[in-house]
Order: sequence, then structure tokens, then C-alpha cells
Amino acid sequence: MRAVGGTEGYAEDAARLVRAYESVSFADLHGDLLPMLPPPPARAVDIGAGSGRDAAALARMGHAVTAVEPVARLREWARRAHGGLGIVWVDDALPELGSVRGTFDLVLLSAVWMHLDEGERAAGMARVAALTAPGGTVVLTLRHGPVPEGRRMFQVPAEEVIGTAAAHGLRAVQVRRTADLGRRPGVCWTRLVLRR
Repeated sequence: MRAVGGTEGYAEDAARLVRAYESVSFADLHGDLLPMLPPPPARAVDIGAGSGRDAAALARMGHAVTAVEPVARLREWARRAHGGLGIVWVDDALPELGSVRGTFDLVLLSAVWMHLDEGERAAGMARVAALTAPGGTVVLTLRHGPVPEGRRMFQVPAEEVIGTAAAHGLRAVQVRRTADLGRRPGVCWTRLVLRR
């Protein structure tokens, strides 16, 4: 099994993570974003799809969804749990995403970016921008707070993301701090909405 930076601990903890991810609905996590999302049918890619919760919700809305997940245990569970929705499942990871082709009207990176080191974030933003169609939307969340044992995470300021995105033709249209729905002590999130 290949090692993908930032995925440390996820395969070993997949069963617990799936329960945690699936216990929070797409509507609870992203419901206020709905007016900012492209109308269906749009091409959407969920990068770091985890249990497939968000990919499945987008597919149910009528979007054509590609779900990218490098952790085989998570991807296999998601494929079984959310089968029949027409989701295309891809084994790949940032910053390369070499298996992901075309452009998308919506690029979702929920709880992914903080796993990338500085060099990976620079290369990753170039790739995210290349995947974003003209007029497309990128939704990216940043985790702030203590790093769980055995995980690789970096404290990434929103200003860094905004600057790097702007250099690749993506402008910030919303920056919002949100609480952690998992109620983990000291954890909060910043959600950025970017447009091409």
C-alpha cells in the first residue's frame, strides 16, 4: 500500500471515522452553502471524500460527482454505502490528482487542506485551480486546534489560502469561521468559498 502524506492513521481508524462522518449530515455541515453552489446538474468533485457523505448528498441533488479518496478502507466503505448514485470513485490524492480529468463546476475540499505541507499546498492549489471550470466554485475548509495523536496536520491561515488562490485566478467570496460539530475541545474551522 502506498503512503500518502496526510493520511496517516485514517486506515487504522476507518470504522470510527465513518461513524463520526456519517453522524453529521451534509445539510448540518454545509446547508448554508446551498445558495452558493452551482445548480444541478453540475460537475462536482469531492477531494478527500472520506465516507462519501458529501459526494452522496451532491449526487442526490442531481450533480455528476467524482469522489477522490486515497484511503482504501474509507473508499471501499463509501462505495458500498452510497452505491447506485452514479458516483465515480477515484483512488488519488493531492497535490497531483493525476487520475482526475476535466474541469468541475464545484470542487469540494472538506477537512483536507490542513494535511498538506507548504510545498504540497502550493502545488495543490495550482491543481485545484486547473480543475475548476470558468465560473466554478471551490469550497475549502481548514481545521484549527489540537492535532490528534498519530495524524499529520498543519495550522494553515485563511490568508495564505486566499493569497495562493488569487495567484491562480481564484478569488475569495466568503470566509467564515465555524464551530466543530463533533464538539472536540479547542477545534474550530474556517470555510472559504472561492470562485474562478
